[in-house]
Amino acid sequence: MTQLKELATKPQLVKVTLEDADTLKDYPEGLEFFVWDKQPLEHFIKIATSTQDANNYPEMVELCAAMVLDDAGEPVMQDGLVLPGGIMLKCVNKVYTNVRRTW
Repeated sequence: MTQLKELATKPQLVKVTLEDADTLKDYPEGLEFFVWDKQPLEHFIKIATSTQDANNYPEMVELCAAMVLDDAGEPVMQDGLVLPGGIMLKCVNKVYTNVRRTW
């Protein structure tokens, strides 16, 4: 039988791309950002137990925004920097989808 400790690994950065038709109109090469392939337990539980309804969206945007990283693992949105609203929503949806898929 496999021991759980054999499954425990350090998080790795995973590239996520935005290449939908709307994004490609403005950014022909697409956009990329990174997320950790494993999330801290508190992030995982919040996302895994959430729903994508309007009441939860502000909290999910805030949580997911902290999970949108550059290639060095640093948050893209920090020190007062914010993404355009439409791009941020696409990033949030990608983060949410990727995290839900890993459990």
